[in-house]
Amino acid sequence: MPVYKILLFMKRKPGMSVAAFRDYYENRHVPLALKYSRGVSRYLRRYLEPQRHAESGTCEELPYDVVTELWFDDEATWRGTVDYIANNVMPDEIVADEANLFDRATMRMATVVECETEMAG
Repeated sequence: MPVYKILLFMKRKPGMSVAAFRDYYENRHVPLALKYSRGVSRYLRRYLEPQRHAESGTCEELPYDVVTELWFDDEATWRGTVDYIANNVMPDEIVADEANLFDRATMRMATVVECETEMAG
């Protein structure tokens, strides 16, 4: 059975520490976002932690701090949500809160239809 997802790639606002970003997202933004999450079956935040590059030895900051996943059980709700996000500004309450957290100009969205194969053994 396919799972329909929206991926949101987001960077913390300049000057905000990684710890403060994660704390604010989990404890302030998530509860607010839940008010507007009808039809979402799962809401995951995947915080990215840069790792050392074997050849260069560097560990540089990544373009995004988090990949947020919004999962949907049905295609119609997923398509409707994609259309809404792509063509409308979010409610004022969300926009104001995002300004406290994200570098909004760098936010990006992608869609995914995920199909999984059961592995033998």
